[in-house]
Amino acid sequence: MTFKEYYQYYLTLHQHPINRYLHVLGQFVTVGYIGFIAVMGWWWWLLAAPFVIYPFAWSGHLFFEKNSPAAWIHPIWAKACDWIMLKDILWGKLK
Repeated sequence: MTFKEYYQYYLTLHQHPINRYLHVLGQFVTVGYIGFIAVMGWWWWLLAAPFVIYPFAWSGHLFFEKNSPAAWIHPIWAKACDWIMLKDILWGKLK
């Protein structure tokens, strides 16, 4: 499976608008978290940065999509897809 094919599969797991909203919210919280850590100089807390989004994303999958998050199968590709989906939403390619 190519990354492009995986992204198409990833989008099938993110059909519910609230789930997509939770992913976007989680991405912004993650960026804010990283900014706060950088300003405070607490560099060792950066290790937790990839996990900041998960409570937002996984609650969307549990309560709205009723499916398993893609991160359980391919965590690195899923994280990359999170950012691509965010870009596609902000650019108007996705609702």
